[in-house]
Amino acid sequence: MKIRCWASLALGVLWGLGKTTRKGYIGPAEDLFAHWQRGEQVILAFWHGRGALLPFFYRGRKICILNSAHRDGEIITRVITYFGITAVRGSSTRGWVKGLKGLLEAYRQGYDLAVVPDGPRGPCQCAKPGAVQLARATGAPLFPITFGATRYATVPSWDRLLIPFPLSRVTYVVGPPIVVPADASATQMEEKRQELENSLLAITAQADAYFHNTSAETRPALPLPPRRN
Repeated sequence: MKIRCWASLALGVLWGLGKTTRKGYIGPAEDLFAHWQRGEQVILAFWHGRGALLPFFYRGRKICILNSAHRDGEIITRVITYFGITAVRGSSTRGWVKGLKGLLEAYRQGYDLAVVPDGPRGPCQCAKPGAVQLARATGAPLFPITFGATRYATVPSWDRLLIPFPLSRVTYVVGPPIVVPADASATQMEEKRQELENSLLAITAQADAYFHNTSAETRPALPLPPRRN
């Protein structure tokens, strides 16, 4: 009963933010949009604290995310289902092998994949190796993504969850794709994991600084392309 109530509340808040925030993107997101336009599969990676509005950015056909098996994960799963996002259960700390198998099966069925490198319990903004392992197994490009907002609240949780206020402006930032060779060595895998972490840190700082730059109003964020049917 509690899970259903929390899920309904979270869905109402997210739906309201989707309707009342003005969204755009900055930086080189065209490569990601081109993959979707060609029907090519990708993997999206984002920090746990920057996932709230990412369902509104997605422009592919269908996507599957790895979600934790605990109560918070159940709430999130119920909410994102409303936005057409499929979830498999598991995490880097519990059920990773089962979750990985579920994601690989979803990929074989044509889904894009989404992973949270610092989930489900942190450390905050420290990438675990699961995302690059998935990129190596599938051969799909791994795109870091984040967002910032003009006005927001930061939840006092381990992930410093960012929740934009209604009527605020939201800007998404996409990092360059990371490609992991199928025969990548352990050393190369660690280099790719560090590359992902550095990219997410850099684009998150860019998103946060965007609205504090006095020239931001003269270089507005670009509108998001139409969703694919």
